Parts: sequence; C-alpha cells; structure tokens
Amino acid sequence: MAFGRLRAVQRDQRGLTLVELLIAIMLAGAITSGITMTIFQVFNMNSRTSNHMIAIRQVQHAGKQVSEDLLQAQYIDTEDDPATPELLTLTWTDWDDAQYEIDYTLEDMAGGLKKLQRSHSVDGGEPTVTSVAEYIDPDPEETSCVCSCDDCDCDALVVTFTVTANVGGQSETRVYEVTPRPG
Repeated sequence: MAFGRLRAVQRDQRGLTLVELLIAIMLAGAITSGITMTIFQVFNMNSRTSNHMIAIRQVQHAGKQVSEDLLQAQYIDTEDDPATPELLTLTWTDWDDAQYEIDYTLEDMAGGLKKLQRSHSVDGGEPTVTSVAEYIDPDPEETSCVCSCDDCDCDALVVTFTVTANVGGQSETRVYEVTPRPG
C-alpha cells in the first residue's frame, strides 16, 4: 500500500512537457517583443520631437533677427531672382550718420537645404558674417521676403518674411509681417 502511494507521487512530479515549455517560450518572446517595440517607439518619438523643436527654434531665430533689422531699415531691397543667394538687403543711416547695410543670403548646406546668413557692415567697412538659421528650405514658396508695395518704398509698406525649416523630416513654417519705420 505504501508502495502504491509512492508511485502516484512520482508520476505527478515528472516536470514540464514539451508543449508547456514551448508555450512558456512563446509568451516570453511576445512580452520581450512588446517591450522592445515600446522602447523603439519612445526613442523614435523623442527623435521626431527633438527635430521638430530644432526646426521651430531655427524659424523663430530667423524671424526675430530679420524683424529687428526690418524695424531699423530705411531702404529695403528684396531679391526676386531665386538664382542669386541674396534674400534681402537693408540699409539705414543711424542717428550718428553711420551707414548700416545688412544682407541676408541663403548659403548651401548638405542635403539641399540652406543656411540663412547675415552680413553686417558699417560705413562700407569689412562685413561681419553670422549664421542666423540652418536647415532652411530654399523653395521660394517656403522661404521668401515680399514687400506689400512694388518698390518697397511706399507709405503703407508691410514686409512679409516667410521662413521654413526642415530637420529630419520635421518641418516648421512661420510668417512674419513687419512694418518698417517710416521714411
């Protein structure tokens, strides 16, 4: 009788069957792949968000710099020829009779995008060139500077500066309307 009870206990403690082992491996694989996909999506979303923030900062900085210079300008020359790198030329005479000239140009970058550069000279001296923004879309539909009057010299002048930045597939466009100082 004791021998029969021992045999029943041994039969119940045989371990996992092959089917149970395969089910456990499949469940572990499904959980691991779900966690891996979640981590991948978090990193991918982080990269897209970062690229979009860079694009936003680029158009904001370009708009701020161009707007500040447009508010000073007495003479404005927008470039209509997309074959030339000049986008905008501004000149003014300051209270101390110093002649200022600011040229905004689009310079080549890798990937077909451009960087917006600002060349600043006083009294015809050696210009100081600074980079204002990068990843600028050179398409005239996306980045342009247009006066509300034909010759940029009228009483109701409004300059519309449109700028688009593309960073890693993320794009941002802003339109700035500036009324320069009269005269």
